[in-house]
Amino acid sequence: MDISLLGVFLTVAVAHFLALLSPGPDFVLVVKSAIKNDSKNVIGIALGIASANALYIALCLVGVGSILATSVTTMIILKVIGGVFLIYLALQALRASKSSYSNLDIQEDTNPTETTFIKEFFIGFLSGALNPKNLLFYLSLFTVVLTPDVGFAFKLGLGIWMTSVVFLWDLSIIFLLSRPKVRSKFTKAAFYIDKVTGVILGVIGIAIVKSALSKQ
Repeated sequence: MDISLLGVFLTVAVAHFLALLSPGPDFVLVVKSAIKNDSKNVIGIALGIASANALYIALCLVGVGSILATSVTTMIILKVIGGVFLIYLALQALRASKSSYSNLDIQEDTNPTETTFIKEFFIGFLSGALNPKNLLFYLSLFTVVLTPDVGFAFKLGLGIWMTSVVFLWDLSIIFLLSRPKVRSKFTKAAFYIDKVTGVILGVIGIAIVKSALSKQ
């Protein structure tokens, strides 16, 4: 792989994984489902969320190609918007108080609900699809690869990578954070994890904006 493409891949992959570490609606949904249901059905939640992410990634892939063919000015504007959105996510993480992470410490349910793999899949898919931040986040990440030097095959590979990481990360949550002791320790660390990820996402966002403006 070319050094410049490796740099693009690492930038997008790191920013994507850091965003996964930051507890959001999908994260809480997976933990709740893992506590209430058996592992086989809960995998449906992980697959549904990953499928919703794959849909948004595909839309961004198509959009990136269309925007790139439109004009350099449009490309620069989109990059600035994408960078600013990452900075916004960073500020949200840095401003969050400790009390906002209390919803992660979910208690065991003594009356688990009956469900099916298909039902859990649709719940996960709707959770991922109805969260507008997911689309905006992927659009922000793909502004990094808005360049003629990056081919469609590389973008497709990046999309497959990110979809796989989402699925594997949610599986990890299912099998690890569904345990009370592990979840309790993560809840205590989540506040600090969010601060670190916020700083790094902010740096990446600023770098994207700076890169876009320097090309004017």
